[in-house]
Amino acid sequence: MTPLISVKDLSVAFHLGKNHNVQAVQGVSFDVPANSTVALVGESGSGKSVSAMSIVRLLPENAILAPESRVLYKGQDLLRLPIEAMRSLRGKDISVVFQEPMSSLNPVFTVGEQIAEVLMIHLAMTKKQAMERTLELMTEVGIPQARSRLKAYPHELSGGQQQRVMIAMAIACEPKLLIADEPTTALDVTVQRQIMELLAGLQQRQKMSVLFISHDLGLVGEISNHVVVMRAGTVREAGPVGAIFNSPQDAYTQALLACRPKLDYRPRRLAVIEDFMQKRPAITEQRVARPQGDMSLIEVKGLRKEYRLKEGLFKHRVVEAVKEASFSLHKGRTLGVVGESGSGKTTVGMMLTRLTEATAGSILFEGQDLMRLSANQMRPYRSRIQIIFQNPYASLNPRFTVGQILIEPMTIHSIGANQDERARMALALLDKVGLSAEAFGKYPHEFSGGQRQRIAIARCLSMKPEIIVCDESVSALDVSVQATVLNLLLDLQDELALTYVFISHDLAVVRYMADEILVMSEGAIVERGSAEDIYARPQHPYTQQLLGAIPRGYQG
Repeated sequence: MTPLISVKDLSVAFHLGKNHNVQAVQGVSFDVPANSTVALVGESGSGKSVSAMSIVRLLPENAILAPESRVLYKGQDLLRLPIEAMRSLRGKDISVVFQEPMSSLNPVFTVGEQIAEVLMIHLAMTKKQAMERTLELMTEVGIPQARSRLKAYPHELSGGQQQRVMIAMAIACEPKLLIADEPTTALDVTVQRQIMELLAGLQQRQKMSVLFISHDLGLVGEISNHVVVMRAGTVREAGPVGAIFNSPQDAYTQALLACRPKLDYRPRRLAVIEDFMQKRPAITEQRVARPQGDMSLIEVKGLRKEYRLKEGLFKHRVVEAVKEASFSLHKGRTLGVVGESGSGKTTVGMMLTRLTEATAGSILFEGQDLMRLSANQMRPYRSRIQIIFQNPYASLNPRFTVGQILIEPMTIHSIGANQDERARMALALLDKVGLSAEAFGKYPHEFSGGQRQRIAIARCLSMKPEIIVCDESVSALDVSVQATVLNLLLDLQDELALTYVFISHDLAVVRYMADEILVMSEGAIVERGSAEDIYARPQHPYTQQLLGAIPRGYQG
């Protein structure tokens, strides 16, 4: 059977300056059969996105393709097709759904106009015809109140709705191949489930093939027919999904499958890539919940946050972001907070640190109500309650060296006698989070995402905190890097008796990390209990819905 797309001996390098080329992909070959889903999996930097973007020739200008590289479609080599012919194929025969819809959608045009433009360009429809078809497409991809949303701008839609708009644009011309590049990475588990079911339904109805790029092997196992595993620009293993998941042959594939936290057991430490590459023995010892002391470190009562949104000249609408939240934090334990975007979980974390001021309620820390303290009175407590944000690319000052990033908060809070002592403390912190002393004089852009998150953790530790709020702090990381960071957080908790508030929409990660869990929906805590009880015996329908949406991997 002739494949729909055949990638043969693809090699891509990037020119980064005089006599300096970096090889991104080397000798990659794989086929995409008709009416099937092929998954490209691997860590960041493995070459999976470069391989996929080569098919549609959307590589940067400094990309260098090797002469032997070929991408065959209907007997044509797409790499050698005239650019005009290639443009007519893009969006019509081959479409792409990118990871971040807000950077792909034009903020100054309505979503209806952007979908209609595809139809007018590729199918020569009139504007009226295109808008009628756009309404049908928006309904087909499940956008609520589709007619009123035609005139909405991207920022007026949720992340899941934005991604549905991107999918509507991609399928508008009924393409033969849809390339989905990490389309659900930033989405909640329930929205992710909806998007994947949508893609599966569209594929079946339109008889299209899907090239799905992801580092989430749980998701890949559910939706793909074939899997191609990539590392460092080469294909390490490829085959039917059942063979890859049930009997992986390559150590790297085995490592990727083992790095992901499981729902049915909690090893003392998560396996990382190097464990398998170095053939280290598997970790069989289980993690148990840390004991709860008699006294709580923090007692939160009736915490509430309201926002007043202006509607018209004299009207306001009150939105309750958090409703009467009450809970306790116990020393040395981890409180997991889960829920969809908009559930209020991040707002709770921000109010604990008073980066967001609560509307009402109390936060008792050693008997002191933090909400009643002035800015000066709050200052000593700020060093004791720290936060690690989701995006290390945005939370580290790009103009500061790592040394400056670590020393600045120590200087502000008078930690250390002088700059020399603070520098020594900063070097010790780098060592504690697994970075070498060479990192001290480098800038954030010189590090990978996982290394940047380690720097963010080191900065947090520079304040000698007792409580750390981890706000989606591993959600942007590959499974292998994520496992390394989670192991680090657990090691630090054991060593320093840290207390964590672990906020995430990734329920498998929360299951691994948390001793106790709060489930939030629409600003309210709808269920609470031990991690074991919540996952084994969920009581609230919303909790059951969240757990039911978790990707379970290949079940064949």
